[in-house]
Amino acid sequence: MVESTSNVEFAHKVIEHAHHRPTSGESRTKWVEIAEAIVLAIVATSTAWSGYQAAKWDALSAQNYNLASRTTVLSQEKATLAGQDRLYDITTFNGWVLAKTSGNNKLASYFQRRFRPEYATAFAAWQAFDPFNNLSAPVGPIFMPEYTNANGQESANLAQEAKTYYQKAVSTRETGDEYVRVTVFLATVLLLTALSQRFEILGPRVAVVAVACVLLIISTYWVLTYPRA
Repeated sequence: MVESTSNVEFAHKVIEHAHHRPTSGESRTKWVEIAEAIVLAIVATSTAWSGYQAAKWDALSAQNYNLASRTTVLSQEKATLAGQDRLYDITTFNGWVLAKTSGNNKLASYFQRRFRPEYATAFAAWQAFDPFNNLSAPVGPIFMPEYTNANGQESANLAQEAKTYYQKAVSTRETGDEYVRVTVFLATVLLLTALSQRFEILGPRVAVVAVACVLLIISTYWVLTYPRA
């Protein structure tokens, strides 16, 4: 009787142990939960990094836009000065021509002494053509290759610099927009992961997690390949 009783107790223990052993479905559910936890951790880190990069690129874009605007203003100021220089050159030259043609050499010398240094160089080159006797000579010194205008050249340089700043601003803004797109993808991954936890049936839950993982891989690839500010 003692041996029979012990066998019955042993059989009961085996049955109880079998009842407490996790089924294959429960085991798969735990793996899905682990996968969801990993996805959520990666999403949290990637979202923080993507948002940080988007903010930095937007700041760089704003800075370049400001530099482009300021440089454009400086270019316009130099262009105005260049126009004033050209007007001064034309006015003094016209005064010199009138004095020269009227035979007033003293007045002509007066105007010539007041030529700007840049204009005086072109004027000397123009005179070498004997313009009063040579009909093929250039109309005036401003049409000579030697004629230069420092303010005009600086205005052109500043305009090109402003264009470069503007192009950088557009480029950095587009990069920031790319990081915003990554953030949207990561938000979709977060939504799908949270939605999957509402399914009690394993099949749909795994399918939703799989879609979330695919989007997460795409988002992670973008984060790793995009330029960093």
